[in-house]
Amino acid sequence: MAKPVSDRPTTTIEETKSILGDLIAFPTVSVDSNLDLVDYAANRFDACGAKVLVSHDASASKANLWATIGPERGDGIVLSGHTDVVPAVVDDWTSNPFEMREANGRLYGRGACDMKGFLAAALAMAPGFAASDLARPVHFSLTYDEEVGCLGAQQLVRELARQDIRPAVAIIGEPTEMRIIEGHKGCYEYTTEFTGLAGHGSEPDRGVNAIDYAVLYITRLLELGDELKQRPPPESRYEPRWTTVQVGRIAGGVARNVIAAHCTIEWEMRPVETRDADYVKAQLAAYCSEVLIPQMRVCAPQADIQTRVIAEVGSLETMQDNEARALIAELTGRDDADVVSFGTEAGLFQELGASAVVCGPGSIAQAHKPDEFITISQLQACLDMLDALKVKLSA
Repeated sequence: MAKPVSDRPTTTIEETKSILGDLIAFPTVSVDSNLDLVDYAANRFDACGAKVLVSHDASASKANLWATIGPERGDGIVLSGHTDVVPAVVDDWTSNPFEMREANGRLYGRGACDMKGFLAAALAMAPGFAASDLARPVHFSLTYDEEVGCLGAQQLVRELARQDIRPAVAIIGEPTEMRIIEGHKGCYEYTTEFTGLAGHGSEPDRGVNAIDYAVLYITRLLELGDELKQRPPPESRYEPRWTTVQVGRIAGGVARNVIAAHCTIEWEMRPVETRDADYVKAQLAAYCSEVLIPQMRVCAPQADIQTRVIAEVGSLETMQDNEARALIAELTGRDDADVVSFGTEAGLFQELGASAVVCGPGSIAQAHKPDEFITISQLQACLDMLDALKVKLSA
């Protein structure tokens, strides 16, 4: 028999703010470990009787956490968020980025909106879920390295599939200002390495300049991007409507008078459709094997171009029947749903078989910036949604 609402723990905004301050104090930049934060969260889940699973990456310096409250059955609801944050250049901030500061209804700190605000709300609500007689299980997913390719979530969904744990609904709490997001583009990330032959800059024909070939590769990549821009899917709701490509970093060479033997570029695609990504990859592979590499090897047989996949995270596909969308609409009172161009872990849970939406506190406009913040009102709106979920599952 469900406990009366009055007997269940009440989560206050002050409790949530305190937890958020703790989470911000863990400097979980993607290049660093998140284990201290995971231990902190595991202890909180243990304290309220949750079943907790922690799984490490190959280096043992990163971990995912999966916690379950409620009955053991297959129609669970996932509250999912990533633990890592992007770097913070201290000189660009007006206060310590890893020490929460409150001012004018805002809570400042690296990760405040992206996305430790949602994690703080979920952790604060866990005792209330545990004290309720839930009709369905609630799962809490905390992952590593979302910011560098959803690496933790990819490991997590593989492990869940092996254990045949297949939740029915996934709510990814990325900052959407509590709007319901039912679709987003994929995020494909790559590093391409060019190996040429060094030599004196006065005799360029005696070497193979890796930078030159990287420039040719980038030119072809941008041509493909322009081509995709001319043929967006007619039904696309995204902004921009087409699959995008962009180069984020290029590094190579040692001096202006030395032929560059090595060059590396980091680039990405945001496909609206998987076939767009397949097309770009096929065109680039053919260009390398049929044009660039043969030219390079005239002078240097060992010259080469290699592309390494950092991540290929699929899109969140819009669905006519979407339990997650209907559930969040009921909990928040919103009847509209939108799509966004940025990527999340939602597509991975969708591939696992769950209906999924993105809905969380804070604005993506604040993410990755100095003086990142979340408003207290947004944090309260998230608590209200999670409290409504608790009541619904306990009815």
